[in-house]
Amino acid sequence: MAWDFETDPEFQEKLDWAAEFVRTEVEPLDLIYPNPYDRTDKEAMALMGPLKARVKEQGLWACHLGPELGGPGYGQLKLGLLNEVLGTSVWAPSVFGCQAPDSGNAEILAHYGTDEQKAKYLQPLLDGDIGSCYVMTEPTGGSDPTLFKTRAVRDGDHWVINGEKWFNSNARFASFHIVMVVTDPEVSPYRGMSMFIVPAETPGLEIVKNFKVAGFSDAEGHLRFTDVRVPADHLLGAEGMGFLVAQTRLGGGRVHHAMRTVALVRRAFDMMCERAVSRPMRKGTLGGLQMTQEKIADSWIEMEQFRLLVLRTAWRIDKEQDYLAVRKDIAAIKVAMPKVMHDVAQRALHLHGAIGVSQDLPFVDMMNYSEVMGLADGPTEVHKITLAKEVLKNYAPGDPVYPSGYRPALREQARELVAQRLEHIVGNL
Repeated sequence: MAWDFETDPEFQEKLDWAAEFVRTEVEPLDLIYPNPYDRTDKEAMALMGPLKARVKEQGLWACHLGPELGGPGYGQLKLGLLNEVLGTSVWAPSVFGCQAPDSGNAEILAHYGTDEQKAKYLQPLLDGDIGSCYVMTEPTGGSDPTLFKTRAVRDGDHWVINGEKWFNSNARFASFHIVMVVTDPEVSPYRGMSMFIVPAETPGLEIVKNFKVAGFSDAEGHLRFTDVRVPADHLLGAEGMGFLVAQTRLGGGRVHHAMRTVALVRRAFDMMCERAVSRPMRKGTLGGLQMTQEKIADSWIEMEQFRLLVLRTAWRIDKEQDYLAVRKDIAAIKVAMPKVMHDVAQRALHLHGAIGVSQDLPFVDMMNYSEVMGLADGPTEVHKITLAKEVLKNYAPGDPVYPSGYRPALREQARELVAQRLEHIVGNL
């Protein structure tokens, strides 16, 4: 049997070190410095430098990258387990060099960037010296690229971009943006989209507004491109490869988001259980009530089911080495993630009573975060459709009137089988 529910002892030591390090050294930053992406905060950056150095000493810096890019090249299963540890802190991904959207953007640059692009943008990004932004969604098209209107038109040795983009995380802290735009509206969107590097200081690029999303970010940018001229050599990959380039960053990123969500769910669950055994009632504690016990039982089951589904998906990605082969599983964890987060956080909030709805506890932010996870990288409804289509591919049509489970027909087949066996037995007496 090849089944195993333990990681190897050497890597478990790394995970144990990371868990203790995040708890004692990194999580306190969350309470004092709210934004790890703001590199203008010199005090916070000064504190983060030594922490990053300690992570690098442990060989845990930028673990999603291969050795050729300065990382250990962990597979998705190990990355998932590490991200479960990092999920308790908003600062931890930055301290470990795997924060979104920079981690996904680094993968794009590593796969499709030219030597010049890598030198100018990738290396400083890997070193943690600069930040980046992934610019895809639009005000009217949402996350559906087939509805995008932002256009890039070739003009000599430049491309000229016009349009608007919507809810682009940490845009105001980014040194450059990776932008998905329409370059050929006459063909299928799957062949007419391209990806560009757009430096933040480019004339015509405007941040119209920064939205604050509770429990997630205070810098969700509404960007406007007005005759933004980008050199032709800032194209990532070939013209028309935008969809292919985008897929480089999405599959693994969803696993990482899911495992970080597992960490948040576990935090809510632990606080719920602590509340249950602490809050006095007329007789005993809150945990002695059956409805409380039901909430705890339901939460534990959902949390553990979700965690195992995510880890199996990560294992399958490592095994198949093909995100398309694991498309169903990735869609499934994307669908399950917001529901599990919401349900456990809501139960924990409710058991804490009035203080549970205040900003002094994290449950309201957690519940809002669950809604963010139901929208980011495509809404839940889209992933449910993908999941169902992938599942149905494995089934062949049967009789539309008498389905395969029709008992009279099965009973007749069973009689024939039994009669044949009896005849054989009698013949051998």
